[in-house]
Amino acid sequence: MTHVALYARVSTDRQDHERQIHELEDFVADEYPNATIDRFADIISGSDNEGGTEYRRLREAIADGEVDVVIVHELSRLSRLGGGEIHNFLQYALEHETSVRDLEVGLELDVDDSMVDQAVTQMIAGLMGDLARIEQTQKVRRIQSGIDAAREAGKWTGRPPTGFEVVDGHLRVDPEQYLRVRAGMERVARGESLADVADDVGVAASTFRELYNDRAELYLHGEADDDRVDTALEDVRPLNEPAAEPDNDLNERLERLEQKVENLD
Repeated sequence: MTHVALYARVSTDRQDHERQIHELEDFVADEYPNATIDRFADIISGSDNEGGTEYRRLREAIADGEVDVVIVHELSRLSRLGGGEIHNFLQYALEHETSVRDLEVGLELDVDDSMVDQAVTQMIAGLMGDLARIEQTQKVRRIQSGIDAAREAGKWTGRPPTGFEVVDGHLRVDPEQYLRVRAGMERVARGESLADVADDVGVAASTFRELYNDRAELYLHGEADDDRVDTALEDVRPLNEPAAEPDNDLNERLERLEQKVENLD
């Protein structure tokens, strides 16, 4: 009986990972109808320079003689390190009497192939890996370039801070939420429980603690280093002087108290 290992690697989309596995399973049903199947799937960053946990587990299974054929959606999914790592994997598989098949372009490295055929397949696979790595690098650069251009144009990229919203690409204050956070900070500075205040404000206690410890100036005084945030704050300026402000020693005591309360829960 043939022992088949399916390997899928995606960045973050679970649905895409499942789609890959389903397509590989359909292929095995046609090509190896009586095979046993083991599934290996990594969900990691496309720019991650380390092989995933499942990739390493796959190599161990190959070394233990548990795999006859490895089938991947495309060989570039094996690694983002480029052709060198893919070549190493293919050589590793051959040394352990394991064939490798690529579903996307139909490449097949078979243990029964001649040395010339194996060398040609490895060369093509290595080229595919290098091209995939270059494509990934270019993609990251294009994304970063787009983000930089948006920032230069004063546009906001990513999630807005609590109490703000993005309108037509630009950051704007949500006055109701912003002032609610500000009032909450004044209450905590006067000694009220951070957890209770966070609940009243409508944000998670951990989020409110981070805002209180790291962004008090933004809410209590309307001050920001980021020009885009500073521009958005024009909608709520001038602000009245805060009724109370965080005390560094008090912050530390509050954190310890909150931690004790969480431990009791």
